[in-house]
Amino acid sequence: MTIVYGIPNCSSVKKARQWLDEQDIPYQFHDFKKQGIDDARLARWIETCGLNRVLNRQGTTWRALTDEERAVADTPADAIALMRAHPSLIKRPVIEATDRTVLGFDATYYSEVFGR
Repeated sequence: MTIVYGIPNCSSVKKARQWLDEQDIPYQFHDFKKQGIDDARLARWIETCGLNRVLNRQGTTWRALTDEERAVADTPADAIALMRAHPSLIKRPVIEATDRTVLGFDATYYSEVFGR
């Protein structure tokens, strides 16, 4: 089962879900703002994709953090705690599909991943 993790009003999540719908690829949506996200899953994403790809340092949530909060984001354990406290810091969407974890939206890459 393909699972899309994200926030429903995020434009990248909307694009990803629309692409999956257009390709008739079934998926389950997990709103990590409402449903939360566990440490083990975040740790797995960091291990698979790298901390710098999972932690979104480009958005307004990151810019709104204090210097002290940003400083602790250099270690996976502290970054996980920060992302759990501020789910908008997680790169979106995160898609778990069979044997892959895909971050962000890229239609060309999605076509490769899903064979479409």
